[in-house]
Amino acid sequence: MKRILILIAVAASALLALSCGRNAKKQAADSATPAETASVVYFTTEITPESLVKIYEAVGRPATGRVAIKISTGEMGGNNYLKPELIAPLVKKVNGTIVECNTAYGGSRATTAVHKETIRAHGFYDVGDVDIMDEEGEFQIPVKDDKWIKYDIVGSHLKNYDFMINLAHFKGHAMGGFGGVLKNASIGVASPNGKVYIHSAGAVQEANPEGNLHAPEGWSESPEKNTPFIESMAAAAQAVHEFFGEGKNILYIDVMNNISIDCDCDSHPADPTIQDIGIAASTDPVALDKFCLDQVFNLPNDEHNDTKALLERINARHGTHIVDRGQEIGLGTKNYTVVRL
Repeated sequence: MKRILILIAVAASALLALSCGRNAKKQAADSATPAETASVVYFTTEITPESLVKIYEAVGRPATGRVAIKISTGEMGGNNYLKPELIAPLVKKVNGTIVECNTAYGGSRATTAVHKETIRAHGFYDVGDVDIMDEEGEFQIPVKDDKWIKYDIVGSHLKNYDFMINLAHFKGHAMGGFGGVLKNASIGVASPNGKVYIHSAGAVQEANPEGNLHAPEGWSESPEKNTPFIESMAAAAQAVHEFFGEGKNILYIDVMNNISIDCDCDSHPADPTIQDIGIAASTDPVALDKFCLDQVFNLPNDEHNDTKALLERINARHGTHIVDRGQEIGLGTKNYTVVRL
């Protein structure tokens, strides 16, 4: 999987010939921005089923109608994904359906049949209903930012929901540098074809059934040029945000635990090297991911937290650019104030 992700990253970058080369910088966790120009991020250091419900309630945007709870069910073999026992009370409270989409790189979630086996093995069917949204196909939703992608390709069952709780596990990612709610909305809601379309920044639109990806001729290595993929993720995240009542019927939660350099999409992720930080939530996905990035970048690198590998990966992949781009296209703001619970 890592090989394929890296191939797509360098390929799209070489094709589009853009350079990142910018390093993420530390900023204060609690923004000094005036409240009238900042989004509110709610935060608790407690990571329990009760605190997850509490922070959902604190956001003040009740989930109504048919509620989708978007998580990553995790690759078979991995163990860092959000656990069923953590999310169960929230799922019950909102009468929600856990939603996922199949992957585009092979593995234990590449087809609906094997994905259901993984979901069962990881215990999510014990929590409630689970819906693989692309089980019966896909459809296109519009994007506002069409610099790279001209639409977003998502699972067809997305139409069945009135409200979404984007419940993300904040961690590293092989191609994006890190994964939070923006990745969960973009790559996570995309069908396999949609995932390929985003990863290739609009160059490829079809996943291969064997789990390999069709790459156009002329692609070559240029590992520093990851900007097109990052900006495509931001555009797709905005498309999903707008799909739910122009952003009024969606809220975002990042759980900062089991933080590894690797994503839950990795079947053999590296062990976590950072102590659990907490849970954060907001109606603004840009502010929320920015807050989480600030928490990690401001951690002391000591006997309790080894942040070096994750920060190097984020910087090497130009990962923080997704919040820059999210602000540029009007998805949210990097400015936030924090309400601690």
